[in-house]
Amino acid sequence: MPKVFDAYRRVGKFAKFYDAMLTNTGLFGRAAMKFFWGLDAAAYEKFLAQAFAGLPTDFSGRLLEVPIGTGVLSLPRYRELDGAEIFCVDLSAEMLNVARERAAQLNLRGVKFIREDVANLPFPENFFDAVLSINGLHVFPNKSAALAEMRRVLKVGGIFCGCMYVAGINRRTDLFVEKFCTPQGLFTPPYETLPNLQKILRELYAQVTVTHVESFAGFVCTKGD
Repeated sequence: MPKVFDAYRRVGKFAKFYDAMLTNTGLFGRAAMKFFWGLDAAAYEKFLAQAFAGLPTDFSGRLLEVPIGTGVLSLPRYRELDGAEIFCVDLSAEMLNVARERAAQLNLRGVKFIREDVANLPFPENFFDAVLSINGLHVFPNKSAALAEMRRVLKVGGIFCGCMYVAGINRRTDLFVEKFCTPQGLFTPPYETLPNLQKILRELYAQVTVTHVESFAGFVCTKGD
């Protein structure tokens, strides 16, 4: 069993703590975001805006989110996307179970949940109008295959967007990733720096915008011919 898969199977069992950090809520969540990631309340709001910058609030096409995780950040936003057809993919059954329960609580009926590897997506080429990846690229073991697959299923003119951890910006964050996230299998090296991420994305997409809030990089990319 891949280490990263086992790690997120375990994380799924402690979803409340995981979600508290991602949403910057509760004593634990706020402390973790501030201490390990350098995000206070204002910076956290910038992180959220950056993460979803490529997804319009009135999006009405076909959307892939991979990995969905517990869906704590994205699923509440999908309530506003009445005209969208949404596919949520994750390799962790435990994460998907939490996401399904959250979708039911939010009365989201048009969202499809699929357990699959991002390196082997079960969709045809040019299928999605947008692909969203929130905190996925620093997790995927085979990053080049993941990037290739997400691009393959995206339509020409479609948007690839989301966020990820990048190294070399915040020393405390880098140490946290090196000493905890990597040994626990939560993240998978190698980790990109901001310049390297820009270079990789520009080789794959016609238009690329990369920003960052502390060690979280945000990206909005448009697929060319």
